[in-house]
Amino acid sequence: MSRATDPQVSFADLEFIKQGVQLEPALKAIADFLDQHGAIVQRVRRDLLRGLKKPRTGRTGLTAPQVLRSMILMRVKNWDYRELRERIADGYTLRYFTNFDSQRVPQHDAFNRAFNRLTPDTLQAVNDAVIHAAVSLGLEDGTKLRVDTTVVETDIHHPTDNTLLWDSVRVVTRLVRKLDTKVSRAHPGHRTGGHRGPGRRPANRARSWSRSHHAGRCRRAPR
Repeated sequence: MSRATDPQVSFADLEFIKQGVQLEPALKAIADFLDQHGAIVQRVRRDLLRGLKKPRTGRTGLTAPQVLRSMILMRVKNWDYRELRERIADGYTLRYFTNFDSQRVPQHDAFNRAFNRLTPDTLQAVNDAVIHAAVSLGLEDGTKLRVDTTVVETDIHHPTDNTLLWDSVRVVTRLVRKLDTKVSRAHPGHRTGGHRGPGRRPANRARSWSRSHHAGRCRRAPR
């Protein structure tokens, strides 16, 4: 599968370029930033070629600039793969930004497969380049990290009132122990009181009351 960094420009691409498409300021800044970091594009290209037996033959796939720019566009706009494909295919501006120009935009699963081929080292290189640029421009100091989280399915117990109460006591106990350790180091001879024993007894009483209450409701239930 051939993935040339600079594919041959067609007559349709030349006509597309003559349209004089202007990018919005944010995309223009991103495009200029990527043009100045050719090493990142080479990293992406190596990831796309990794594992291919005959990279110079076969059907033409996504180029490294197309993959990198499309991935960044997807993250910036917070789109899913289907919307990313539709937006690029329908807009001159996004075609120009992602280097598709007049070429056919592949289906959404092609973007998914291409993005999955990128290694963690390549993504780390992109993040490092962004952080260095932000620090040099005075936008960030590089000492704080903001992250996003994704909710995933996992095995948890049923969130009844008494188990939530015990979880709260357990977490508070853990935090108090950490605080005790730090306070003891800063002020030798001073220790905070233990809270595990008093906290466990109300939690146990809550469990017993919940079981007895549930059993009573079951006995009174009509047949």
